[in-house]
Amino acid sequence: MEMKVITLPAFCVVGYSIVATVEEFESGLGKSHYHKLVVRKDEFQHLKNDNVMLMQIYPVNEDFNAKVDKFTHLIGYEVTSLENVPSEMISLDVPDSQYVTCTHRGIESEIGNTYDYIYGQWLGETGHEPKDYDFEIWDERYQPESSNNEIDIYIALQ
Repeated sequence: MEMKVITLPAFCVVGYSIVATVEEFESGLGKSHYHKLVVRKDEFQHLKNDNVMLMQIYPVNEDFNAKVDKFTHLIGYEVTSLENVPSEMISLDVPDSQYVTCTHRGIESEIGNTYDYIYGQWLGETGHEPKDYDFEIWDERYQPESSNNEIDIYIALQ
C-alpha cells in the first residue's frame, strides 16, 4: 500500500451529520444518508465536484475507540461557498492541514483493514500523530460491492 504525506489547503464540506458507532453507520445509516445526499445534489449551489466525502470526526479523548464508541460522520460534498446550505444539513470549515493519504482497493466492507494498518502500524512506524479527523473520497471509482472499488483515504496529521 503506497502512503504519501501531502498538504491540502482549507476547504468546506456541506452534508448530513450522523452521530453513531461504526457498526451503526455501516448497518444502514451510512447508505441511507448517502442516497438522501445524492438525490438532493441539485440543491447544492456551490459544488466543487461530484465526489461524495465521508468525514469522520473523533472526540478528543484518550480512551476513545473508533470501533465501539460513537463519533460524528459527515457525509457530504465539498463546496466553494457556505452560502445557502440545504435544509437539514450542516457545514464545516476544514483548515489547511498535512495528511497521510492512500487508496483502499477492494470491497468497502474490508476498508477497516486499511484503517487498521494506517492507525495501528504506519503512524507508529513513522512517528506521525493523527489529528481528530479523517475523510474518504468516493469518486467515479466508488463501487462498494466490487473488488474494483477504490476509495481515497486522508488522515489529518498534527
